Parts: sequence; C-alpha cells; structure tokens
Amino acid sequence: MTNKTKFLSIKSLIIWVVMAITTLSLIVASSINLYSQINSYKETLISDIQVMAALISNASVADIQNDAGDALESQLQVLAAVNFIENAHIYRLLENGEPAFFASYNKTGIAPVKSRAEQSEELADVIITGNLAEVIKPIYENETGKLIGYIYLRASAEEVEEHISESIIQTLFVLIACVVVCFILTLRLQRAITHPIKNLVVLVQRITRQKDFSNRAELNGIKELDILIEAFNGMLERTQGHIQRQADAENEYRTLNVSLEEKVNHRTLALKEANAELIQTLEKLHQFQRQMVQNEKMASLGDMVAGVAHEVNTPIGLGVTASTMMLDRLVDLRKAFEDKTLKASSLAKFIAESEENLNIIYRNLNRAAELISSFKQVAVDQTSENNRIFCFSKLMDEILMSMRPKLKRVEHEIKIHCDDSLYIESKAGPINQIMINLIMNSIIHGFEFIEHGIIDINIEMQDEKKICITFKDNGKGIPEPLRKRIFDPFVTTKRGQGGSGLGMHLVYNLVTQALNGSISVQSENDKGVEFKIIFPVKRVDPSEMPRSALF
Repeated sequence: MTNKTKFLSIKSLIIWVVMAITTLSLIVASSINLYSQINSYKETLISDIQVMAALISNASVADIQNDAGDALESQLQVLAAVNFIENAHIYRLLENGEPAFFASYNKTGIAPVKSRAEQSEELADVIITGNLAEVIKPIYENETGKLIGYIYLRASAEEVEEHISESIIQTLFVLIACVVVCFILTLRLQRAITHPIKNLVVLVQRITRQKDFSNRAELNGIKELDILIEAFNGMLERTQGHIQRQADAENEYRTLNVSLEEKVNHRTLALKEANAELIQTLEKLHQFQRQMVQNEKMASLGDMVAGVAHEVNTPIGLGVTASTMMLDRLVDLRKAFEDKTLKASSLAKFIAESEENLNIIYRNLNRAAELISSFKQVAVDQTSENNRIFCFSKLMDEILMSMRPKLKRVEHEIKIHCDDSLYIESKAGPINQIMINLIMNSIIHGFEFIEHGIIDINIEMQDEKKICITFKDNGKGIPEPLRKRIFDPFVTTKRGQGGSGLGMHLVYNLVTQALNGSISVQSENDKGVEFKIIFPVKRVDPSEMPRSALF
C-alpha cells in the first residue's frame, strides 16, 4: 500500500500567499475606514442630540420659572420639524428636590414613553441602543445657575443605521473588485515563475529514474533561477564524482566490517563477564550492608541491655538491704517474745521500721518493674515493625528511660514537646530506633567538647493523616560537604574511633521505607542541626479506645 502525501505546489503557494496578504491588507484597511465612518455617523448624531437638548433647555427656562407648562408644550411642537427627534420630556424640580413631569412632545405615530426622570445619572451622556438614542440634560437658571429641571430627548438612529449599511455595501463592492484584479495579476506572476521550475523538476525526475548524472539543466534568463540551475549542475558533477568514490570505498568497508564484527564479539563477551562480576560484587555489598545495619541494631540493643541491667541493680540492691534489715529486726523481736521480755515500745519501734522498710522495698521494686517494662517495650519495638496504637508522649518517655544509663553520664538536656492526648496507630519500632539514633548522634557528634547541650523534640500532627517530628540541637552543626552525604552509608567523622557511618543511613531507610515518609536536614557550622521527619499515621481518639489500650 503506497502512502500518498499531498504537498502544496509553488503555484498554489504564490497564489495563496499573495492573495492572502492582499486580501488581509484590504480587509484591514476597509475595516478601519468603515469603523471611522460608523464612529463619525454616531458622533454626528450624538452632537445633533446634544445641540437640540441645549436649545430646548435654554428655551424652557422661562416657562419652568413661570409654571407655564401648556405654553412650553406648545413650543415643543416645533420639534416636528426635526425628523430624528421622537420624544421629549421636560421635568421640573419640586421644592423637595424630586423631578416632576412638566411638559412633553411625541412625534406623530410614535407612542409616548414613560418618565425617565429616575435615570438622570444613567443617561447623562447620549446612550445609543439599537435604533434609539436617549439622553437627559439638566436645566439651569440663566442668572443664578440653579438647577430647576431636566430635559429628556429620545431620537431615532435609523438614519445612522442606513448610512452604515450603505457604507458596508460600498466597502464590500470595492473590496471584491480589488481582490479580483489582484487574482488576475497573481496568475500571470505565478506562470512566469513556475514554468522554468517545472522544466527543472522534469529533468530531476528523469535523472532519478535513469540514474544518469551526466544530464545538465539549461539556463532560462531569470537571475535567481539561473543561480539555482548552475548550483544544481555543479551538484550533479559532484554527485557523479562521489558515486565513483563511494563504489571504491565499499570494497574497503566490507573488509573492515568483517574485522569489526570479530572485535565486537570479543568485546561483548568481555563485557558480559565484567557485568557478571559486577552483579556478584553488588550482591556481596548489599549483604555486607544489611549485615552492618543488623549489627548496628544489635549493638544498640546490647548497650541498652547492659545499661538497663546496671540501672535495675540499684533499686533491687536497696530492696535487698531493706528486707535484710527487717529480717534482723524480726529475729530480735522473736527472741524478746520467746524470752517474754518484749516491750510495747520495742514492738512500736519494729512496726515503724517495718513500715519504712516495706515502703523502701515497694518503691524500689516498683521502680525496677517500671524500668524493666520500659526496656521490654523498647526492646520489642526495636525488633518489631508491626502497627500498634500508642501514646506518642509515653513512647518518648519509654525511649528516654531506656537511654537513662547513657544520659546519666552527660549533662545534656532533652525537651519533649508533645500533646499527652496524641494517640496514633503506626510502627513504634522504627520510630524508637530513629529517635535513639538521632539522640545518640547529637550526644556523640553534635555535643562533642560541649558540656551542656539542649535537644528540642517537637511532635505535632501536620494534618489529619501526617505527623511531623522536628528534632533540633544547639551543637556544633554539620559541615557543608558532610551534610550533602549525611544519609549515605559509611559516612562518619569517627572512623577508627568506633563509628560505623550507618546510623543516619539506618534512620533514612527507616523513615523512607518502614514509615513511608521523608526526612530533611538543615544545619550550619556552630548553629546546631535540625531534622524534620514527616510520615503518614492514623490518629486515634482516646475516648473511643478500650481503657486497657491507654496504658
């Protein structure tokens, strides 16, 4: 099936371009002229109406002052001699300032119109609507210039419309005549240009069919076309020489192609082997990275276990001491009882000491239970990525309690700004690990050589479906080169000092993958750092939750 495409010929192009330019120019010129005539007709009508309004206004002053409405109405009958005036009203101002109908004129065969006194502001200038023109002008006393009334004129614009119609018809007739003359001249022009070009096209078609580049075109006397023909003949000569050189080069290319295919095959095999080695290297790198991240998690959990174990030993030790003291006092009390030397004062003293020791035991055991509960919750969260409902402020308290062994060694202050009624459903484990890594990052890196640092953690709902965590510290900040790569793996300033460079990379993966959120960082040298974490959550109303789920 042959794909047939229609091309625009030079003949058609010349006709269309010349006719389009000529027609457009004529239309623009005619439109401007017609527009000027129409405006002139309308301005003439407006001027005539204003003159008539001024004349009638001056003639009506005396009759309005003398309250001679009948005389004024008789005078208005002279308007019958003015063909374009159809209606005229004279309104007199009453003492309260309201205009009242005073006299009128209605052209024969024209129906009266209702009062237009309330439209004095709207018709202050002549308004032409369709075939009608209306205007209201004020009437002033000649001596004092006091406003005493209004004159309303309604005129016919049919004469203007007739003049406009005649102008349109004349303009169209002249436009059509000019277009016809231009078309005839354009046809003669295109014949003079296209005939030599047609001969050149026939020659090109013959060369294309016969592949005979020895033919040459003849000059025809038109300067521009002769230049084209000479260039075309020169192209034929160069083409003829090029074909010969191409035939000689084809044999050489065939020989080169054979050797090139062999080289490509060898390079392809080498590239496949290199790709296979690269894939294996990347797989090993990913395994090593996952192993390093897991080691980082377990190391953090191990440090937490050691710290919490040390923290729990203190209340348990106090409880053991208090219970031992009670056992000693109980032995003394039993001996006195058996010897029948027990005194009331001794018994009272034992009871008081027992209450004090039991309170000490209770408080310390309760303290140990809280520590263990917090550690258990944090440990479970660190190894679990399942959704659960929790209070965000309590989660932060549990995180800080689990980090208490490390925080006790420094004098830094951590401020939590979170609504106690903020309950959400999300993955507590990733949040736990993120906050621990950010706090430890500030303590180790941000507060290096700083004795008292401040960390502000602000948690708030950005909308009903997203939560925003803003983590700030007033440490030494992050240098520009390091800030651009802060979330890349193995980037650390503590290499060789125990730093793996995976802490912030782990934070980035937890935020973007586990929580489906985003994290950004802003920092300047000696001006601290600010991390902003945004991720989707489901907010839960505490009043709709079971009471057991609030603890």
